[in-house]
Amino acid sequence: MNTDIITIQNLSKVYPNGRQALNNINLTIYEAEILALLGVNGAGKTTLSSIIATLHPPTTGDVLFKGKSIYKDIMNYRLTIGYCPQKPNLDPYLNVRDNLVFAGRYYLMSATMIQQRVDQLMEQFGLNRYATAMVDELSGGWKQRLLIARALVHSPQLVIFDEPTVGLDPDIRRQLWQIIADLKKSGITIILTTHYLDEAEALADRACILHKGHIVLTESISSLKAQHQRSKFEDIFIDITKQEDSK
Repeated sequence: MNTDIITIQNLSKVYPNGRQALNNINLTIYEAEILALLGVNGAGKTTLSSIIATLHPPTTGDVLFKGKSIYKDIMNYRLTIGYCPQKPNLDPYLNVRDNLVFAGRYYLMSATMIQQRVDQLMEQFGLNRYATAMVDELSGGWKQRLLIARALVHSPQLVIFDEPTVGLDPDIRRQLWQIIADLKKSGITIILTTHYLDEAEALADRACILHKGHIVLTESISSLKAQHQRSKFEDIFIDITKQEDSK
């Protein structure tokens, strides 16, 4: 039986300019699953992931973490989540190791715990060779590895990835796919926002397709292939978005 970790209830988001990014969203995310948030530009997927990450507040509605509203104790909720942004926001004035140490301090970890956790992550992600390198010396793939390691410093239960492989070479993308798949195997819940449908097909347990601020469907990709009798998920996605545009 699947155990709920995030429950989104009647969630809407209207920006100050009047644009409605999300309209009455309801969604359940389960422990140790990879959920892909998919949609064309402007569908609302980044807004939704940003609200779950507490980067933006909703206009109406609620987000529950294991049955309790995150807004009743938002600071402790933030200790349970990791966030890996699309655009690297690493500190250019710190070297690779110190970026991770600073993240541990941000999460109020003890010096001993930071040391142990950073040692573990540096080894896990192959970062030891770049320990004293400055961020600007890293390639895009290594910056992304560092971003993922930083998101994991405090041992979160849920990690949100916003376009984690955009602009990277195919071999680097595949390496990062394996890292994300391994995180799921370790029991971490993953929310994956991506434009790469092959990425969603390779990694996700379920796909949540948004269109114009609404959830069109949330279903496993294998089930969608069977229902639509198509071999490529990309074809199914295009068909669904065309149908929604025609409504």
